[in-house]
Amino acid sequence: MTYCVAIKLDAGLVFLSDSRTNAGLDHISTFRKMIVYERPGDRFMVLLSAGNLSITQSVRELLQVEKLKEPGSEEPLTMWNARSMFDAARVLGGAVRRVYERDAAALRGADVDFNISLLFGGQIRGEGMRLFQMYSAGNFIEATRETPYFQIGEAKYGKPVLDRVITPATPLQEAAKCALVSMDSTMKSNLSVGFPLDLAVYENNQFQSDKLVCIDQNNPYYRMMHSNWGDKLRQVFDSIEDPVWDGTDTPTPLKMLDQRHTTLKKISTPEEKLI
Repeated sequence: MTYCVAIKLDAGLVFLSDSRTNAGLDHISTFRKMIVYERPGDRFMVLLSAGNLSITQSVRELLQVEKLKEPGSEEPLTMWNARSMFDAARVLGGAVRRVYERDAAALRGADVDFNISLLFGGQIRGEGMRLFQMYSAGNFIEATRETPYFQIGEAKYGKPVLDRVITPATPLQEAAKCALVSMDSTMKSNLSVGFPLDLAVYENNQFQSDKLVCIDQNNPYYRMMHSNWGDKLRQVFDSIEDPVWDGTDTPTPLKMLDQRHTTLKKISTPEEKLI
């Protein structure tokens, strides 16, 4: 299992991934899930991967040499000559389909699903930033202002904080903090997600970035954030009034008559009907 998140903002892009791979309780390994492609002044792209490790590694290797033949064009399309992120995503989809054609039948014979999920985003000179989520068939969807982030892997624990904080107008540094809180919440609830973490932050129209960092459990910022987030959550929880059951006067009663629904019926004898 893994957890990766990518966020598209007006100000730039944020990418975060863990690096834990499990093949059973006694076989835990570390494999990086993020790759950064950069040609300063021309293009900056990031690929995050989740799913079957052998498949994701094959796709990443093929992507280095993948070429798409375009009708009416003499030069095949590659990651490095694509004029748009959409075309670069098509090249990535082609690499996924090539691995499927090569390995899917053998994997089925071994009762293994062709399981891969990818996040791919960045910017190529001449157009704006774009972010895609790709599936096992090589097809993909693109992030919009209504859906400014994507997650793959163990997504459910980190989603609530993203939903409450992230909008297209969120500043880059705040979004990076939110992504780390999302990751921290995931690692707190699922041992199959773990250190080290890779974080990349890209500023719009820069076509390169030096904001890349590998984070382990001794990272000072991460330790501060982890401690403060836990403490503040506890403080907010403690500030909420407990429910009152004994009729004590309170401005926020829990037990009261509902005009639309009746209280749950108790079953007291074998003869009583449920409905």
